[in-house]
Amino acid sequence: MTEPNQINPARRQLLVRGAKAAASIAAAVVAAYWLNDRQGPKKVPDTFFAQHVELPDFSVPRKDGQTLSIVRGEDRVKTVDKAIELLGGIERFVKPGDLVAIKPNVGFASPPILGATTHPDTIAVVIRLCYDRGKAKKVIVIDNSINDPASCFAISGIGKAAAEAGAQVVMPKESLFSPMTLAGGSLIKDWPVCYEPFAKANKLIGIAPVKNHHRSGASMIMKNWYGLLGGRRNLFHQDINNIIAELAMMVKPTFVILDGTMTMMTNGPTGGSVSDLKKTNTMIAGTNMVATDAFGCSLLNLKPADLPYLSIAEKAGVGSADYESLKPLRAEAN
Repeated sequence: MTEPNQINPARRQLLVRGAKAAASIAAAVVAAYWLNDRQGPKKVPDTFFAQHVELPDFSVPRKDGQTLSIVRGEDRVKTVDKAIELLGGIERFVKPGDLVAIKPNVGFASPPILGATTHPDTIAVVIRLCYDRGKAKKVIVIDNSINDPASCFAISGIGKAAAEAGAQVVMPKESLFSPMTLAGGSLIKDWPVCYEPFAKANKLIGIAPVKNHHRSGASMIMKNWYGLLGGRRNLFHQDINNIIAELAMMVKPTFVILDGTMTMMTNGPTGGSVSDLKKTNTMIAGTNMVATDAFGCSLLNLKPADLPYLSIAEKAGVGSADYESLKPLRAEAN
């Protein structure tokens, strides 16, 4: 007979298993919230929001006449090199000993030929410039993919290209995210944002392709920062223009590169066929995200007024949609 204060071995084992299962479920719920949860938990403990952080300001001093460059050509290595050169060279942006973070668009498990992700050749040349001319100490490449991150980095070719160029690929995990509230924002409140890798970096470079997007009209540089968000970020699609503008308010990069060598004209942002693409042979680099995306509109046969988030970001002081007023530098890369 079992004593009143004792639990028989079978029942004890059952309770232990139940406790372990409960702990595993709780951990999975929290991890899902912090990364990219399509369903999401109903509530996350308040203790996770005990401390808020802000992303560093990675911008460099402004130089009139070196805000935006537009280079025509088919060879990404040449066009990227020339576009950065026109802005003052990589040495203007990356200094010896810097830790450089690169944020590409690696949202989908899609091969480079379909144009849904940043092209690996563009990533590779920027990494090499950071090391060879900028004398960076370390370069990391990071994105919180929509599909499985390992598959996205592998199939897009970005993982291999980054590694071969000497960069470290950082996969998203719970410990990299911290809650953020954007000052002056209405959407980014107590929201998990990828923070830890960027807190250690000195410089930040955003690199994105030019794509049609069925909700926002276009996916370019400003939309690319979506990959910093964790949690049920798909909810923000209900207010797509304001979330893109708030992301541009939150992130202050060193410079950005918009790859319009091949432009996804239809069925964006995933595409799925080479017939969705058009050869536009244009590489854009800049320190003004709004201007960069405003010019990118032309490759999609759009005008800046067609993308409401550009005017919202402009009014918030992020940059100017009137890119011609910045006297962009233009060149051919042969």
